[in-house]
Amino acid sequence: MSDNGLQRLDPERARRVRWVGLDVDGVLTDGGIYLGDVAGARHEFKRYDIQDGLGVLLLRMAGLRVAIVTGRVSESVRLRALELSADDLVQDPHARKLPALKRIAAERGIGLDEMAFLGDDLPDVGALRAVGLPVAVGNATDEARRAAARGLQLTRTGGRGAVREFAEVLLRARGEWDACVERYVATASADVGAEVELHVDSAGGTR
Repeated sequence: MSDNGLQRLDPERARRVRWVGLDVDGVLTDGGIYLGDVAGARHEFKRYDIQDGLGVLLLRMAGLRVAIVTGRVSESVRLRALELSADDLVQDPHARKLPALKRIAAERGIGLDEMAFLGDDLPDVGALRAVGLPVAVGNATDEARRAAARGLQLTRTGGRGAVREFAEVLLRARGEWDACVERYVATASADVGAEVELHVDSAGGTR
């Protein structure tokens, strides 16, 4: 544990990470689902955390690919992935997350050992066991925590800043946190033209 209360991560291990995968229910959200019917159509709503979203932006500013991998199919997730400019989106109703990670690794030309994955429950265990940096959020089940025992155990819970905590731990270990923060602040504090540039960049441009 560092002086600021964050988990410590070996810098060499942190710098090896090239791709970060995020579960949705219980990681990007608190696990709750609003499910209802409007004029005969099924609608599903989820609550996301704004600080988590900025954490994703900072990860992308550092050149990392960020993906969303979930075992549910939801329009809400598609919209959030678009908003966050996720590099990969997997919505598999059968929760086959490890095969998805293997496919993405092959397509991206990276190894599973260069991947980090944040999970909270049984559907995430296979992925957590396979990646180079497994991460359990604060509300993770015992099984998920054991699968991530060689990685990180976060204190914040899903949908309540867990992704932001991870982003800070990883980027601080890589020595990139302060530079990413200052870059964001400088761009967000500039004139309107610079603000538009940041928006376009975070919506799918290269960094």
